[in-house]
Amino acid sequence: MIINQKEIVLLPFPFSNLEGTRVRPALVVSNDELNKKSEDCIIVPLTTVIKEELYSVVINQEDLSSGRLLKSSRIRTDKIFSVKKDLVTMKIGVVNDDVLEKVKKEIQNMF
Repeated sequence: MIINQKEIVLLPFPFSNLEGTRVRPALVVSNDELNKKSEDCIIVPLTTVIKEELYSVVINQEDLSSGRLLKSSRIRTDKIFSVKKDLVTMKIGVVNDDVLEKVKKEIQNMF
């Protein structure tokens, strides 16, 4: 499966105790050059728990250039990590450029 930056994908996330997984959405933040060359991609998870948190970006359906987001969600930019691309089970949408810029800014603000 070809994975592109700005896509919201579904993949299994481990529970915090590492005993089991649950399929959850995540935003691909790695650029397309890396996505083409690597077996991994860099993602940040989404949650439907909306609250004021540092280093997060709230999105809703209007923030997608394609696809569907069933609920308003918060992109948790402080939980950035890499995963094997073959763990992605489905693509559900693509965020617009404004959202990607906000996400990049929040990631940069952590440093």
